[in-house]
This record gives sequence, C-alpha cells and structure tokens, in this order.
Amino acid sequence: MALSIWEALAVFAAGIGAGTINTIVGSGTLFTFPVLLATGLPPVTANVSNTLGLVTGNISGAVGYRRELRGQRRRIVRFGVTALIGGLTGAVLLLALPSKAFDAIVPVLIALALVLVVLQPRLARALARRRERNGTEAPTDGGVALLAGLLVASAYGGYFGAAQGVMYLSLMGILLHDGLQRINALKNVLGVVVNGVAALFFVFVADVDWTAVLLIAVGSTLGGQAGAKLGRRLPPTVLRGVIVVVGVVAIVQLLLR
Repeated sequence: MALSIWEALAVFAAGIGAGTINTIVGSGTLFTFPVLLATGLPPVTANVSNTLGLVTGNISGAVGYRRELRGQRRRIVRFGVTALIGGLTGAVLLLALPSKAFDAIVPVLIALALVLVVLQPRLARALARRRERNGTEAPTDGGVALLAGLLVASAYGGYFGAAQGVMYLSLMGILLHDGLQRINALKNVLGVVVNGVAALFFVFVADVDWTAVLLIAVGSTLGGQAGAKLGRRLPPTVLRGVIVVVGVVAIVQLLLR
C-alpha cells in the first residue's frame, strides 16, 4: 500500500515517539498502531508491520541502557529464554485467534500491573520483613513466580504489546531486589527478544507493509536513544508516575477500540 507524504511523516513521527516511550516505560505501540490503522492498513497487517518496525527501536534502547545491564548476564539469559518462548507463543496466537480473544482480559492485566507498580516499594518491604521473620531468603532472580509472570507478559507482547513494558516492570520491581533503572534496562532487553522472535515469525507467515516497517524502524531507533538519555535521568518516583500515566492511557485506548 502506497503512503502519501503526510502519512509517511506521521508514521515516522509515531516511530520516534514509540521508540522513546518504549525505552522509558513501554507501550510504544500506543503511538504507532493507531497511526498505521489510520493509513488504511488492516489491523493484523498493521500489528505485524508495527512489531517488525519496533525491533530496531528496542535494540537502540537496550544499547542506550547498556551501563545498567552490567552484572545482569545470568538474568538476561534466564529471562530471555522465557521471553522467547512467550513471544513466539503470542505471535502464533495473533494469527490463530480472533482479535476479541484478549480484548476483555488485557485492560484488567494492565490495571493490575499499574497497582503493583504503585505498591511496589511497600510490597517489596513487606516481603523482606516476612522473609526476615521466617528466616528465609529471597528466591534467586525472582524464582518460579517471576518466570511464570514473564512468560504470560511475553506471550501478550508477541500478540499485541501495548503496555507490555508496564507488566515487566511491575513483576520484576516486586520480585527482584534491585533498582528500578537496572530493572528498566532488563525490560528493554526482553522487549528485543519478544519483538525479535515475533518479527522473525511474521516475516514468513504474515502480510507485511515494508514501507511502514522502514519508517517505524528508523524513527524508533532515533527515539530509543532519546528515551535512554531521558529515562535514566528520572528518579524512581517520577519514573513510576510516568509508568502509571502511560498504563492508564493504554487502558483507555484499549477500552475505546
């Protein structure tokens, strides 16, 4: 499908916005997906093209956060395998299930993730006090509970992806004993894995608008670098506020679709 110059500029600008917000929080799809639909692309083609285009933005954001990734190699491997399985599962579901299959549950999942983000410091302290009373230690890298949560979040990411980063941040923020910026860096790597495996799958089995992919890819790459510079300067409280705002916008948009 041929895009007019104004449509192309709109898709490119949306790609910049998506790359920026994906690196800071996630939910860049909220920028790009509606714009692609407005150009006349069918929903599935728009979703697939969007996923492909955002891969370079995810990589750009992860590279921008490379300093915060130091010492997290074991987590990257462990969580990356989980994200790969979940992302591929979600990509398959996108082509196998009707779009209404997730419409009811996704806003609920995002709302729950936002509650967890807001309560994360209090919940983390409560868990620490409980372990101290019981004389137990925290599970290594979040334990089975975190792996299960990341698997579900990654499957959702491969399926659609709006607010996937919010889900990652809420889960890891509670179950990992680490700073929010280091967790955010890890979230960006998982985004690369999920979008990457879904994109590879889509190339072989789905219709793709390569013009839209290219525009989003260039824009999101630029936005990824901008997001890394901005995101790492935000204190944890402000970053949580941004996460909540983005998550609420995601819920509203999904309910109005």
